[in-house]
Amino acid sequence: MQSEFNTESRSATDLDPVDLRLLALMQQDAAQSNLALAQAAGVSAATALRRLRRLVETGVIERQVALLSPQAVGVPLAALVEVTLDRQGAEHLDAFEARAVAEPRVQQAWRVSPGPDFVLVVQVADMPAYHALAQRLFTQDANVRNVKAYFGVKRAKFETALPLPG
Repeated sequence: MQSEFNTESRSATDLDPVDLRLLALMQQDAAQSNLALAQAAGVSAATALRRLRRLVETGVIERQVALLSPQAVGVPLAALVEVTLDRQGAEHLDAFEARAVAEPRVQQAWRVSPGPDFVLVVQVADMPAYHALAQRLFTQDANVRNVKAYFGVKRAKFETALPLPG
């Protein structure tokens, strides 16, 4: 997981219409062959390959992954968890963040403001699995002051594609 933004990444103003078409196609299905991407974007295969490599090298494309069904892999329970720490010094925030990021069941970890210090997105098998995670991550940490968990009852939308200019 990438925790900081790539400072060398291209800005949206550096992306031309061909880059944007390739990015839109990749967000729909990154498993397409280079030839299929090139044809759909209206460019040659060599151009598509060169541009995609540049988009990866400059950090516009962070990584390519497979999105799995939580139910199919045995982790159907989603929780959004607000965590407030007692002490918010940089070393305390960094320490909790490192523990949260190291936990495989934590899918996303956000430092937020105002309100709680962190919001975590967690995927677990069931409530006993959440309880075990809460014991490891929250209860055993003396600096955790408050935890508020919201459990998903229906996933109304789950999208990974970012809106592109134009």
